[in-house]
Amino acid sequence: MATLLFKWLFVIAGFLPGTVESTAPDFMHPFFVSVTELNHNAADKNLEISCRIFTEDFETTLVKAYHTKVDLVKPANKEAIDKIIADYIKKHIQVKLDGKIVTLEYVGFEREQESVWSYFQVSNTSAPHKIEITNNILYDAFNQQINIMHMSVNGVRKSTRLSYPEVNAKFEF
Repeated sequence: MATLLFKWLFVIAGFLPGTVESTAPDFMHPFFVSVTELNHNAADKNLEISCRIFTEDFETTLVKAYHTKVDLVKPANKEAIDKIIADYIKKHIQVKLDGKIVTLEYVGFEREQESVWSYFQVSNTSAPHKIEITNNILYDAFNQQINIMHMSVNGVRKSTRLSYPEVNAKFEF
C-alpha cells in the first residue's frame, strides 16, 4: 500500500518514473483525472488541443465504449486505435470559440510514462475572446473523474477543474 501511495504522489508531482507499472485493482485507484491543454497558436492561427489521460483508465473506458480490445501501449493496429481515440475524444469534448462550435481535427497520440497524450487542432482560428468547453472525458466509466483544463490565448493562461458530473467550462480573454 505504501508503494502505491508513493507512486501516486509522484504522479501528482509529475515525476512518475517510466519503470513503475500499475498493478493496483480499480478499487485502490486513488483518483481519476485527465488534463486538457488548449493553446491558441497566433503564428499558425490554430487552436492546439492536447488531452492527457492515464493509460489504464483510458483503455478501460474505450473497451467499455467500443466493445473491443484496446491496447494503447502496444497497439496491434495503430490505425484502428487512432480512429477509436479520435471518435471518443470528439464525442466527449466540444469546443465553442466566440459562440461557434468548431470541429476538432485529430493529429495523433503518444504514450508518455503512465499516460496517453492525444492531439487535436482547430485550423484557421483567430484569437478567441470567449471559449466554451463541454468536457465529460471518462465520465461514462468513472463517477470520480476530474477533468482539469488549461486555456492559453495571447500568452494568458487560465485554468479550471470539472468534477463529475460537471461538464461545462467557460474562459474569457
